[in-house]
Amino acid sequence: MEKFITFGEIMLRLKPPQFERFLQSPLLEATFGGGEANVAVGLARFGLEVVYVSVIPANPIGDACLRELNKQGVNTSSVLRKGDRLGIYFLENGSNQRPSVVIYDRGHSAIAEARIGDIDWDKVFQGAGWFHITGITPAISLSAAELSLEAVKKANEKGLTVSCDLNYRKNLWKYGKPAQEIMSVLFKYVDIAVGNEEDCQKSLGVKADIDVESGELPAEQYKKITRKILELYPNIKKIAITLRESHSADYNGWSAVLDNRKEFFISKKYEIHDIVDRVGGGDSFAAGLIYGLNRLSSDREALEFAVAASCLAHTIPGDLPLISVEEVNKLVIGSGTGRVQR
Repeated sequence: MEKFITFGEIMLRLKPPQFERFLQSPLLEATFGGGEANVAVGLARFGLEVVYVSVIPANPIGDACLRELNKQGVNTSSVLRKGDRLGIYFLENGSNQRPSVVIYDRGHSAIAEARIGDIDWDKVFQGAGWFHITGITPAISLSAAELSLEAVKKANEKGLTVSCDLNYRKNLWKYGKPAQEIMSVLFKYVDIAVGNEEDCQKSLGVKADIDVESGELPAEQYKKITRKILELYPNIKKIAITLRESHSADYNGWSAVLDNRKEFFISKKYEIHDIVDRVGGGDSFAAGLIYGLNRLSSDREALEFAVAASCLAHTIPGDLPLISVEEVNKLVIGSGTGRVQR
């Protein structure tokens, strides 16, 4: 079975209990999460062979991080152990009209200081068929951006399918290079693209005449975005865009579209009430899409699986999508009542 490779930064996540404000009480829950690591966990739990590549310091926090990934079935043998610190992010979980807040503390993290040549991509890609990256890693530092570009070039050269979730993060692009300058180059080596309307605008310069604050997103309008990106990047075979209708911090409409150049698919929409944790929702979508494109019989099925997987991830505390193929399939066919399974 071909291996699936993901590459990026995993962080220590510190969050007040439940819906408390930062340090409302002197407690912070410590877990781990990060875009590409979340995808790796999702793929592993879906039964695929996954290798996670990163740079993690050789200290007890780094050890605990790897133990968590190993526990979920992710192969971490290609993780480089060097550097002084693991990046941190603080999360304050929003509720109703109060939005969630993320504060990053990831400057000079181990992966931010990694450079071209630190990772032996020839070795990493042996026996691999798929490589996944996001726009977060190139945003961390110039050297991380150069390392990311090295990775996608090597993966492309070796014939791997390259997927990229744009994942624009305005609070990270601070080292002097705008997102569009970096991502427009990296995207020339991508086969499968994932993002949302803001990602497309801020990372690729493709503008969308869509009011994301309105609470209603017309799926058909997204066809203009996908077609424009496919025109700009003839190398891209398929692009999926997620549609999040944010009615409040607790209540979102969730769906997605997929354009494979021949057909344009619109998924079922889920009305997600009483959201437990939406961080990592896009990563669970990416994991579901990668699984679906490799194990299901059509792009439509892959899209529906991805949207359902992400819907379920909104019900689980933490970044990691702790869900199974069976659970996703049940939701896809309509079993979403939440009745107790006995």
